[in-house]
Amino acid sequence: MPVEGEQIAALPLRIKKDGNVEVLMVTSRDTGRWVMPKGWEMDGKKPWRAAEIEALEEAGAVGFIGSDEIGTYRYTKILGDGSVIPCTVRVYPMIVEKLKRRWKEKGQRKRRWFTPKDAARRVVEEDLAQLLKTLHKKPLKEPVVRDLLKAS
Repeated sequence: MPVEGEQIAALPLRIKKDGNVEVLMVTSRDTGRWVMPKGWEMDGKKPWRAAEIEALEEAGAVGFIGSDEIGTYRYTKILGDGSVIPCTVRVYPMIVEKLKRRWKEKGQRKRRWFTPKDAARRVVEEDLAQLLKTLHKKPLKEPVVRDLLKAS
């Protein structure tokens, strides 16, 4: 049993015509609270590719994912057997091109677009809220997001 876990997450984004950013969030399967698509790293996959797979499976999001993390946050993971481990989550930004109508976890989760400020209000993790608030202020000033937009 790991003492501490490392996970990866996608931060699915879209840039609206007015230049404002929105963040795609999903509900967790157990508590129903709003979270980023996230999971454990996958053998043989780069961390950002694993995050891209999580975004597809949990939110039905398809797009361009960055290979540089935009930040990290910590939370406490409750495992199926009731044990608890602290986790650090590395977050990779993703520009969403389309949302699938059918995806792996559609029946288990809801998905919704939020402004970064609204998303920050809905998450429990303080460091994730701070990351989202940074995007709210000047999303295109964030080098990782700016570089991702150029690549997409």
